[in-house]
Amino acid sequence: MNIDSSLFAYFMNAGIVVKLVLLVLIGASIASWTFILQRSLYIKEVRNSTKQFENVFWSGGDLSAMYAKNQHQASGVQGMEAIFMAGFKEFLRLHKQTFVTAEEMMESAKRAMKVAQMREQDKLELHLPMLATVGSTSPYVGLFGTVWGIMLSFRALAHAQQATIPMVAPGIAEALVATAMGLFAAIPAVIAYNRYATEIGRLLNRFDAFQDEFANILFRQAQQKISEAETVR
Repeated sequence: MNIDSSLFAYFMNAGIVVKLVLLVLIGASIASWTFILQRSLYIKEVRNSTKQFENVFWSGGDLSAMYAKNQHQASGVQGMEAIFMAGFKEFLRLHKQTFVTAEEMMESAKRAMKVAQMREQDKLELHLPMLATVGSTSPYVGLFGTVWGIMLSFRALAHAQQATIPMVAPGIAEALVATAMGLFAAIPAVIAYNRYATEIGRLLNRFDAFQDEFANILFRQAQQKISEAETVR
């Protein structure tokens, strides 16, 4: 007895429930790989832009000139650069006011940077919940298809006079394809989720460190401005 062992043949010979399960898993796998590639490119872009910005920032250039330059490309600002823009914009706004203490300037600038970082974090973590969902549920969806297919196979044996391996094996093999497809969808999603979560965590740690260091720089500038104002008086 010749048995076509191709996946397409398994799919065509499977029952309607197993076919639906396979279609759901195939769709989940396609969506998962789409998000994996999209996240990979975006996180790499943010990592590179952050490295470039750090090199420029710590080169000792004028912060006001850097801010003015980046204002012209505000739509393309992302990552650490977006945090810098938000914090320095708020600092400049309060810096122009007369009766504002250095502490008030810093609190307002820190809040602005924190909000900007939350926005950047949302962008970085986009689609990660989808990868986590695919990774955690796909094996169970595949297992459901397998259990259903095996149940139908044994149910069909109830009407047979004599049960043999050639009668049982094809149905069980078709059912097990659902479990294999579930693992095929889940494994890349889990690996990608863990990898991207780690990379995003490292980026967020760099953002936190930058906020603290940048806040110290702004605080010194705020104190200098207040000292100069008191000297003039």
